[in-house]
Amino acid sequence: MSGGNMNRRYFLGLALSAAATPVLAKKSADRPRVLSLHHMHTDERITVTYRTGERYQRAALAKLNHFFRDFRTGDTVPIDPQLFDILYEVQCHLGDPDARYEILSAYRSPYTNAMLRRTGHGVARNSLHMSGQAVDIRFPDCASRKIRDAALSIGRGGVGYYRSADFVHVDTGKVRRWGA
Repeated sequence: MSGGNMNRRYFLGLALSAAATPVLAKKSADRPRVLSLHHMHTDERITVTYRTGERYQRAALAKLNHFFRDFRTGDTVPIDPQLFDILYEVQCHLGDPDARYEILSAYRSPYTNAMLRRTGHGVARNSLHMSGQAVDIRFPDCASRKIRDAALSIGRGGVGYYRSADFVHVDTGKVRRWGA
């Protein structure tokens, strides 16, 4: 085979790969986004497809808003859907898109937030938990530092690492980090 034929095949292969890449990316983007969650305070479990392609699923978001409620008061707010995207991206980055998160704290009413501040739980006065933009998480079979590293690699929102309490905080606020 002459060098000319080899070069043409090489470039033809590159061209076909480049042409197929948007199709493959689109198929990946159209894949349903599913979250499996276990709330550690209510012992509720949910598995829900919250987004397909670029479309959030309204009924699924309503279920997640209820699931992420303030478990002390029963109050709910609309949870920022981008928070669910962060959770989905973290589990994919960890290589386990079917993993079940353990939820330690999601929405907190102003009442609950103030009570936790008074009792020395170290919560922020203007916590993003109060606006439905934050959640504290862990996986049962994954070191919290790995979850932290995955969340940091995404480069979206805040990431707090609480090693001694064994959880990671993620939120949809400005990109920042704290903890060891």
